[in-house]
Amino acid sequence: MKFEAILFDCDGVLVDSEPITNGVLRELLAESGWSLSPEECMRVFVGKAVRDERVLIETNTGRPLTEDWMAEFYARRNTELQARLVAIAGAHDAVEAAHAHTAQRIACASGADRFKVEMQLAQVGLMPWFDGRIFSGQEMPRSKPAPDVYLAAASHLGVAGARCLVIEDTTTGVTAGVSAGATVWAYCPLPEQGPALMQAGARHLFAHMADLPGLLSAV
Repeated sequence: MKFEAILFDCDGVLVDSEPITNGVLRELLAESGWSLSPEECMRVFVGKAVRDERVLIETNTGRPLTEDWMAEFYARRNTELQARLVAIAGAHDAVEAAHAHTAQRIACASGADRFKVEMQLAQVGLMPWFDGRIFSGQEMPRSKPAPDVYLAAASHLGVAGARCLVIEDTTTGVTAGVSAGATVWAYCPLPEQGPALMQAGARHLFAHMADLPGLLSAV
């Protein structure tokens, strides 16, 4: 079917932020007494809000997850993102194609805090496509894997969830999109992640963001 709206995740879909953010998180966790390899940190935390993992962090560090700790994480994270962040290759063309396919009904629906999402989109030149149509899971009653942020984005665009296409890259996000009633296509540059994304409910996998315009032209 021709999708009436297309909803993009941000981290790992539009911007290559996950290695940067998780590198900062790994350093802070190590300083707090919990040592993780880069691979372990990505596996545990990608697609999830740090605050939502409070119990896990406190159990492994033996320390409370304080507001001061979170403020330090945000400050270090933002500094590194501002210095190193780039767009996912092909993201600009993918967003432009989605904008044309849906007569401008696109949105960014992320589990991250609004400041981070807006900062990142502005930094890589994608903000003009999403200005006024950015939704943060941290402003919803529940964040991903609950569907709230995708339902809010669809409602804002005046489109039923079942008429939306969601672009995601994590099982947490795929679950959220499926729960919202949307069709989910998963950006999957690493083949070994494909089975888990399909099991979570993704209907299609694609390895390069530059493939999205062609995929949309075929529906």
